[in-house]
Amino acid sequence: MNRLAITLAAIALALAAAASSLFVVQRGQYAAVYSMGKIERVLSQPGLYFKWPSPVDNVVFLDGRLLSLRSAQPDTFATSGKDNLVVSWFVKWRVADARQFLQSYGDSETAADDRLAAALRSSLSAVLGTMDLHAVLAGQAGELPRRLRTRVGAALRGSGIEVVAVGLTQLDYSADVTQSVYQRMEAARKLLADQTRAEGQAAADKIRAEADKQREVLLAQAYRKAQTLKGEGDAQAAEIYAASFGKDPEFAAFYRSLEAYRASFNKRSDVLLLDPSSAFLRYLRDPQAGAAGAAARKR
Repeated sequence: MNRLAITLAAIALALAAAASSLFVVQRGQYAAVYSMGKIERVLSQPGLYFKWPSPVDNVVFLDGRLLSLRSAQPDTFATSGKDNLVVSWFVKWRVADARQFLQSYGDSETAADDRLAAALRSSLSAVLGTMDLHAVLAGQAGELPRRLRTRVGAALRGSGIEVVAVGLTQLDYSADVTQSVYQRMEAARKLLADQTRAEGQAAADKIRAEADKQREVLLAQAYRKAQTLKGEGDAQAAEIYAASFGKDPEFAAFYRSLEAYRASFNKRSDVLLLDPSSAFLRYLRDPQAGAAGAAARKR
């Protein structure tokens, strides 16, 4: 009986030793085998592996997949122009060298996260301190993340971490900057509006001056043409009058006297002091004078 119990116990111990000697590495996982407290080997390929039972050999597993770290709360940083910005960020990283990672942080991802967060805050402070507000806003989707990734990667070089990506999830003005930013935006828009109005007024003045010039030219051309036509009409009228009056001088004298009467007695208030024997009143004294003269010439 004792021999059977001893045999069973030996088998159980052997199975336990065998079980503690076998371990499985999953896909996307690192396995570091420690022997007597030192890293003996690092495994990255998935499969079943053997080690000496504990406490001779121990295995530490690390996640080899892409990991994310986000800021717990926004941080405030100053630009080169002393504008305070509220920033939230994220980092994508992974274990690139398990041996270096274990030597730097042990098997604690928390320690690595703390180191990453500290490096990123330091990089944000340094990079934003060299950029003005306009450059930060213009580069938040390109230049700024690139510079941050380069600096954080350089700060963690040799620690077994690869920084894959750095980005900003929030970039806002702090309360003390918001009002001044709004004022600058208002001033910029007012300047643009003033420039637009000035350009519009200049264009309107130019158009108005051109229109006035064209108007003056058209009026001058029309006046010249009118005067030409009037002169031609007057000349034709004079020719007609001359031809007509030449046939009957007495009628011409009578007609001119009527025109003179019409011009002299245009209004009821018009008064002329003339000698009744004046030649001007000839046809008023004798209305038949013109007709009698005309009849005599016909005979």
